[in-house]
Amino acid sequence: MLKQVEGSAAVAEAVALCRPEVICAYPISPQTHIVEGLGKLVSAGRLAPCEFINVESEFAAMSVAIGASAAGARAYTATASQGLLFMAEAVFNAAGLGLPIVMTVANRALGAPINIWNDHTDALSQRDCGWIQLFAEDNQEALDLHIQAFRLAEELSLPVMVCMDGFILTHAYERVDLPTQEQVDAYLPPYEPRQVLDPADPVSIGAMVGPEAFMEVRYLAHAKQRQALELIPAWADEFKRVFGRESGGLAHTYRLEDAETVVVALGSVLGTIKDTVDELRDQGVRIGVLGITCFRPWPTAAVRAALANAKRVVVLEKSLAVGLGGIVSNNVSASYPGSPDDVHTVVAGLGGRAITRASLRRVFTEAIEGRLEHVTFLDLDHKLVERVLAREREQRRSGPIAEGILKDLGVVAAKIG
Repeated sequence: MLKQVEGSAAVAEAVALCRPEVICAYPISPQTHIVEGLGKLVSAGRLAPCEFINVESEFAAMSVAIGASAAGARAYTATASQGLLFMAEAVFNAAGLGLPIVMTVANRALGAPINIWNDHTDALSQRDCGWIQLFAEDNQEALDLHIQAFRLAEELSLPVMVCMDGFILTHAYERVDLPTQEQVDAYLPPYEPRQVLDPADPVSIGAMVGPEAFMEVRYLAHAKQRQALELIPAWADEFKRVFGRESGGLAHTYRLEDAETVVVALGSVLGTIKDTVDELRDQGVRIGVLGITCFRPWPTAAVRAALANAKRVVVLEKSLAVGLGGIVSNNVSASYPGSPDDVHTVVAGLGGRAITRASLRRVFTEAIEGRLEHVTFLDLDHKLVERVLAREREQRRSGPIAEGILKDLGVVAAKIG
């Protein structure tokens, strides 16, 4: 059924169609509308049997999800930004215990300073926690990935994180095709846990493991993620047969047939990148796009195949490895069959800064002409940064960085020095 709906509402409907039995909720923008929508469905009796649990923190939300999943329930929660960091210990525990929890991360910047707008720093900070990480380009894909996530999680007994850009997708109204309950039931079988706590057969979970077995435990988590590289495309194909549309998979390509320059990215920025690529194609520029849907496990073979004929690669990422540059680009470089020197990192959109077609055209053109630096910060105000650095050179007590920048911009009054 086609419906014009907010992204958060679409995800709430999709999750409800997957018949979760326990939903753990703690509000943090921009994911709050998702759990609010699910709470309304539970209270109205449209989602039953399901226990909706209001908890006192994000750490508690993941802890309750762990307990519910260990007891054999299909469990779901959602979070963002600082909330994901607050539950980080439990996030690692969920993966280490091999529990098939599904969680939405409404991607948002991390502080300090405080910022509620979108980038990918939160999810990518947890890239090695053991969760599968899927990134949605638009609200239709966000809806679809949740349905696929439950099946993937439960087949492998691994948790899955579905990442969608905060505000850009969660609060945007788009037309989506909402599936029927019959379609979801045909795709997602009833939950049969691979492990479950049973009072008649008591066991311990999360026990101490010493050096004699810890590496093997961790390797098995790695092996399961490698299995996901085969299951994700296979189940994306089945999704297309059941629902009549392509969605999910490891990665997707756009106008790559003869591309000499390939732009790689995650999430909603792919739409703006594709529009920019269309403009450049109209001018005869041989450029294409590789959108990564599955960031963990990293689809090495798929990326290598997509980049096989590229002379240069531009990785546009909404995150920053401080002191190094790129996070996504490090993965791309390891998969690129050419020289790592031909892989360029463009850090963009941090803290919700707009990414415009004009700026993208500029950096893509610089890459094609061989003028793009190895690491570039899109639309960075270099003069503003230099004023801060100069102040620090001149004054020992130069004051807080963020407040100093705001004073330089004339946004707020702040005492410096």
